[in-house]
Amino acid sequence: MNLAHILDAHPDPSTALVSRGRNTTYGTLRQQIASMRGALLRENVGKGDVVALLCGNSRYFVVSYFAAIGIGAVIAPLNPTSPAPEIEGELLAIKPTVVVIEPSAAAAWELIPSVTSSAVRIVISTEGHSIPGALTIDDMLSGAPADIVEVESSHPAAYMFTSGTAGSPKAAVLTHNNLLTNIHQANVAEHIGPDDVTFGVLPLFHIFGLNVVLGTTLAGGGCVVLVQRFDPVSAMETIAERKVTVLPGAPSMWMALAQLDHPTPTGFAGVRIALSGAAKLPEQISQSISARFGLQVHEGYGLTEAAPVVTTSIGLAWIPGSIGRTVPGIELRLVDENGDDVLVGDSGEIWIRGENIFAGYLDDPEATARVLTRDGWLRTGDIAVVDEDGHLYMVDRMKDLIIVSGFNVFPAEVEGVLSAHPDIAEVVVVGTPHPHTGEAVRAYVVTRNGVHLDEDAIIDYCRTKLARYKCPSKVLFVDALPRNLTGKVQRFALR
Repeated sequence: MNLAHILDAHPDPSTALVSRGRNTTYGTLRQQIASMRGALLRENVGKGDVVALLCGNSRYFVVSYFAAIGIGAVIAPLNPTSPAPEIEGELLAIKPTVVVIEPSAAAAWELIPSVTSSAVRIVISTEGHSIPGALTIDDMLSGAPADIVEVESSHPAAYMFTSGTAGSPKAAVLTHNNLLTNIHQANVAEHIGPDDVTFGVLPLFHIFGLNVVLGTTLAGGGCVVLVQRFDPVSAMETIAERKVTVLPGAPSMWMALAQLDHPTPTGFAGVRIALSGAAKLPEQISQSISARFGLQVHEGYGLTEAAPVVTTSIGLAWIPGSIGRTVPGIELRLVDENGDDVLVGDSGEIWIRGENIFAGYLDDPEATARVLTRDGWLRTGDIAVVDEDGHLYMVDRMKDLIIVSGFNVFPAEVEGVLSAHPDIAEVVVVGTPHPHTGEAVRAYVVTRNGVHLDEDAIIDYCRTKLARYKCPSKVLFVDALPRNLTGKVQRFALR
């Protein structure tokens, strides 16, 4: 088997992608992918090698993704806008043979220490920008093609970085079978077909964008309109112009659309499925979208370790706030602190089991053992309740994870950066509600010897070392942090 076979059956003339106003048909896409497979094989890249993608939502990402997994290599999509130290840490973890770089990531790549970048054997640049010693992707798309290489169902297809259920950022190992299983599971509810056009603004380096938007749509023979950056006004224009039928997004997208002053009344006329995921959608936003546009935004629940879809409310009675029911093939339990099933109406941790559950965290058996039981249950760390009709509702998270616009931020990572500042003695980071991003990062800082620090300067300091969404939007300076009798910081008191 090989996940790349999901592209095989669709007619050559059908449009697969729209990127920067340019249509790519399934026939052309398959030809370009086959040529890149051949180019990679001629460069001695093969089964088990890691191909890192520092690319945004573009045709080049899609071609590189399917070409790499098509020869049995493992893709690792990274955020191309992350600062160099963050990219360097991820590269050290995955040890790639190949890195595909788009212009927005070129500056960060130049700052990667040579001890890290020298381990990369092949650098491929996109769109003609100059990187010393790099191959160009356009040359790789015009050479002799190569066939798809069959792999075992358990063979890794992707390393997806996630803050995950086990703590600090780790690479979750998702197999060909994990991803393909979840595509089929999601499509039972969505029924994506050749007539569907999906709005592809969710980042492809995020599992929601990679497997729900891209994988499910292309497996069904539909078209993905790839969008590099979200702007609510241009989004409405694109949705109408491209006759979008499937509209997935994080809560931040729906919040922005709900607040448009003069939206096009018929802008959503062709949309048959509206999805929100990656974080909880405020009920007032879903109610506003429904009242203004007559569009019901369906919520679901998932996580990277589940590839990612676990539940969906598509096909069910619309209940704002509900994350629906499990998709086919997934077992779900709500358990108490003793591992026993809770009663209906009581809150419990979500445990799930199925063929979509990841293989573990890369090179971290201890973290894997903390979240995967011996009989295959994934402890998600998320708390939910179920009503008498079987509808699930999210309650809280056991972990301290902060979700900003659908992206995971682990406080320990931010605290580690701030703690390295010479004038900061102690710091703790928590999430606070935010009307546009769902949550925002807030830092409480104790300075060394009462030194005066400027809030904006501290935020700017973080931006040199962390992705923008991970940086605090507010820094509060305090004399001391609240602690319990054992000395542990009481985060709840700060929240």
